[in-house]
Amino acid sequence: MNFRCVAINKIGTMVFQKIHHNRTADSVVDQVEELILQGVLRPGDRLPAERDLAKKVDVSRPILRDAIKILEERGLLVTRHGGGTFIADVIGTVFSEAIVELVRRHPPAIADYLEYRREIERTTARLAAQRATDADREIITRIFRAMEGAHESQDFGREAELDVEFHQAIGESAHNIVLLHTLRSCYRLLADGVFYSRVQLYRYPGSREKLLEQHREIYEAVMAGDAGRAGDAASSHIDFVEQVAYAMARSGSWSVVSALRLAQRLESEQDDSKRRRAPRRPTEEAGTQ
Repeated sequence: MNFRCVAINKIGTMVFQKIHHNRTADSVVDQVEELILQGVLRPGDRLPAERDLAKKVDVSRPILRDAIKILEERGLLVTRHGGGTFIADVIGTVFSEAIVELVRRHPPAIADYLEYRREIERTTARLAAQRATDADREIITRIFRAMEGAHESQDFGREAELDVEFHQAIGESAHNIVLLHTLRSCYRLLADGVFYSRVQLYRYPGSREKLLEQHREIYEAVMAGDAGRAGDAASSHIDFVEQVAYAMARSGSWSVVSALRLAQRLESEQDDSKRRRAPRRPTEEAGTQ
């Protein structure tokens, strides 16, 4: 089975394929594991109902149940009572929760994160330009067109979501399993706002137009199969994100300091006003005569 020829389920193409020989639970397990490994099935994706899935892979329902049980024992599937069977969270993050919390408390780590992303995104874009299939190009194109639509309608939240989707699609098109899952883990931290707020990034003055222009440059380079141009475009994109993130952090600290100054001034003015309105004591009045 050539999994590089199987498009992911989000574009409506058949994901599961019939098993023509050796219809056993192990054969079903092998197919599902490969789909997870290749990034076709993502954490949170819901499997078809038992009857439908058994028909898709052409095995009996008892065999399918055995396969699902094996996959659950391996931590790859999760069955929710009355809710269906889902791909488990097999990615996690590149850091432990303790490290993530440390990063949250130490914003300078943003620079290290972006330095890491600059190098890995450059490599990813180069590989994607060299290896993207027709199906990969269709996926990337659909995401980029949706990004253009969100930009046109000024939907900051949707545009930020599609930003991550776009980079993930580029990562998938590199067809390197280790790189794919490393990137997904890395992007999860970004999606959770550990390093900076993507929505605020898109709200920063002038950044939306620049970001769309940079994503278009990456998109066109990958579509053209120009590895050098794609790598350079990815590096330039992360350089810009770093500049904006730094500016956001600085302006944010300025805002905090300014707000504190204003609060202090208002409090002082209020105290002065109270003192002026307070009645004088008799000894104070006698002393002035």
